[in-house]
Amino acid sequence: MAENEPALALIEFSSIATGVEAADAMVKKAPITRIVAGTVQPGKYLVLIAGHVADVQESLDAGRQVGSDCLLDVVFLPGVHPAVVSAVAGDRVLGEGEALGVVETQHVSSTIQAADAGIKGAQVTLREIRLADGLGGKAFCLFQGPVSDVEAAVEIGVGALADEQQLVRQVVISQLHPDMVANIERSTYFAPLAGRERDML
Repeated sequence: MAENEPALALIEFSSIATGVEAADAMVKKAPITRIVAGTVQPGKYLVLIAGHVADVQESLDAGRQVGSDCLLDVVFLPGVHPAVVSAVAGDRVLGEGEALGVVETQHVSSTIQAADAGIKGAQVTLREIRLADGLGGKAFCLFQGPVSDVEAAVEIGVGALADEQQLVRQVVISQLHPDMVANIERSTYFAPLAGRERDML
């Protein structure tokens, strides 16, 4: 992997104060392209950075060192797939195919790891990545495509997890019912589907 290729990293901290301190150390350490840092449920702090591989690695190392006693999970993706970048930013994609795959993990970083590995390893669409808020700190990603490819993406994604204890559940659903397709295409949040958009505010 060339040092000037794009990379993404995310650190998940159990302490907000430590997360702020680590984020400051990270952005001071190397000339990263982007940093996004803030709180998520339930009282965790995420720091996401992007940039050239070598710079992101150096910045990540600084964050690990400063926040080592409050570190929950971490992911480092040199050559991150563009679909993962878009999904982390909140983009949702309408996929095609007869199967839907879900990988659900305890922490945000692990789902991002699984999503990147799955989309690189199989011919699937990464429909969505949901992160922490509204999930009690958990996260999940959705793959769609032919059954065999979705099965492969889920297995590859789960196999990429640094800690198998992070996995909550993996499923592959073939022939998803049209009513479920419509629900997922509209939203994976319950409130707007039930006409309770105010609960999302």
